[in-house]
Amino acid sequence: MRIEQQSAYVLHARPYRETSLLLECLTREHGRLGVVARGVRGERSRLRRAQLEPFQPLALDLLLRGELATLTAVETVGTPLRLAGDAGLAGLYLNELVVRLTERQDPLPLLFDVYGQTLVRLAGDESLAWSLRRFERDLLEAIGYGLQLQYESDSGEPLEPGAHYRYLVEQGVVRCAPGHAQALRGSDLLALAQDQPPDRAGLKSLRDLMREVIRFHLGGAELRAWRVLALAVSRR
Repeated sequence: MRIEQQSAYVLHARPYRETSLLLECLTREHGRLGVVARGVRGERSRLRRAQLEPFQPLALDLLLRGELATLTAVETVGTPLRLAGDAGLAGLYLNELVVRLTERQDPLPLLFDVYGQTLVRLAGDESLAWSLRRFERDLLEAIGYGLQLQYESDSGEPLEPGAHYRYLVEQGVVRCAPGHAQALRGSDLLALAQDQPPDRAGLKSLRDLMREVIRFHLGGAELRAWRVLALAVSRR
């Protein structure tokens, strides 16, 4: 199947055979695709390879056969985003999340749009922590694991901002004592549900929550980006 002018981002690249790359790309209409970029590691292909860096909006022409597609043409769309420092690490975290939590050839157009919006936020002046929490929330929603954050799972009652709760991945929100190790303020859960940034303490609680949920959906596995981010913070 020929695919032309497909909106895409490169999530990951690794060497493939002598002169090629094997890419993981997020496309708008076909979801995540494995793409073989032939000959781009040769001396005469520096410009083309530079176009295949992460975070750049692209238009790809592809020939899809079976599990892998072959890149036949690539074009940069608009101005490439520059993510440096912490923003660059955050962008790599987005990419790892998408690769680990999505299946190839599963169309997720809303996720594609959210991914692009998040890159713009990371490149701007918005809070990196809040941008990541919003992306995690929207990614889980897009792949069918959306969080239920506004009602108690057992009673169906609306959450109270001043109460404390636990989030059980297979059940939802349940009330708990304030001193519980995994206690979350109702106000923070509601903030995430209503897309309103919480305070600093709330952001930390939501980070811990999202890691617990993501770890569950990875079968207990860890993300490499978590270790990289922790190391970057420890060196300051």
